[in-house]
Amino acid sequence: MVRRQAPRPAELRELLQLKRPTFDARRRRLEAALTIEDLRRIAKRRTPAAAFDYTDGAAEDELSLKRARQAFRDVEFHPAILRDVSHVDTSTTVFGGPSALPFAIAPTGFTRLMHTQGEHAGAAAAGAAGIPFTLSTLGTATIEDVRAANPHGRNWFQLYVMKQREISYGLVERAAQSGFDTLFFTVDTPVAGARLRDTRNGFSIPPRLTVRTVANAVPRPWWWVDFLTTPKLEFASLSSTGGTVGELLDSAMDPSITWADLETIRSMWPGRLVVKGVQTVADARQLVDHGVDGIVLSNHGGRQLDRAPVPFHLLPEVVREVGRHTEVAVDTGIMSGADVVACLALGARFTLIGRAYLYGLMAGGRQGVDRAIEILAGQVVRTMKLLQVTSVEELGPQHVTQLQRLVPRRLPGGDRSPI
Repeated sequence: MVRRQAPRPAELRELLQLKRPTFDARRRRLEAALTIEDLRRIAKRRTPAAAFDYTDGAAEDELSLKRARQAFRDVEFHPAILRDVSHVDTSTTVFGGPSALPFAIAPTGFTRLMHTQGEHAGAAAAGAAGIPFTLSTLGTATIEDVRAANPHGRNWFQLYVMKQREISYGLVERAAQSGFDTLFFTVDTPVAGARLRDTRNGFSIPPRLTVRTVANAVPRPWWWVDFLTTPKLEFASLSSTGGTVGELLDSAMDPSITWADLETIRSMWPGRLVVKGVQTVADARQLVDHGVDGIVLSNHGGRQLDRAPVPFHLLPEVVREVGRHTEVAVDTGIMSGADVVACLALGARFTLIGRAYLYGLMAGGRQGVDRAIEILAGQVVRTMKLLQVTSVEELGPQHVTQLQRLVPRRLPGGDRSPI
């Protein structure tokens, strides 16, 4: 029998310890976010549909993005036991320099559209966290502005080779003069992908005030107050800003770029040259033959060719083929620190986060980016401790299995299906 007694006042006082309320609404909602998906939900509530969907969406049926995210869900970890993991080291070196965490902020375009602090918030947060920040050719802050926001950290520049070559060449020179140490030559955007959400939303740069956008703005007045009371939203590196995203990309990008353009940029750039948008083993081999310093396995976050290869699926084979000769990084679909750890275990030197950072930006500006990095960093540490490894260098294929869902169909005779 359980002996019952009257509650004692001292015990009740211990149970009734009330948490001090947080009156800062932004801080309160960010502290309540425990995952990147939580930040995404906050971002969706606080951002007009066209801007949110530009970030959240992908090309056509969005199969590439869905498959990339599913690939990380289809991971099985294999933890060791009885290892001392009271301290773990998340730092690494990549592309000739240090990073406190095994991920960087990826290049994103039109970033001030998501929040007026834009790249300034991203660069400053990256510098504070000791990780690299990557500025896009289609960014809304200048190379010099990013340098000012992150004066002591590592800054990288992502380059599109455009029809007007002198614009691209000028950006390369400015990035070098501003101390950017790595250049990402992006090769998966000869033309714009069909981003149907943007078309359906009538999304344009700058945003147009229509009946639909005004109606969507009514429950989000803070976004429009920020937008209308801060400097005009425009590209920092391009003079043309009018039209849909597809029209802008198609007018600027050059579908005729070749390996010769890679050699030209290589001759101009004094730092590390990394090619972003690699999607086959054969191209990875050829890039190594051309002497690049690194490659990023990426399908542009699913925003270009729908049904493109899943970078995470490609990773083990590419690392086996070229990992001894160049550094391999990966992006697309990364939404947690566990995803980052899985990539490192399969041989990636580094990872890049795009949407995860932008969800934080939309949820709370600079503080939201800090929170996104904090969430991912905490997940990286926890996953490493549970796997019982003490450094990113200890991670290996023995720690993770890619479970099979999409398996190539084989024709009679054993040949792989072309489909």
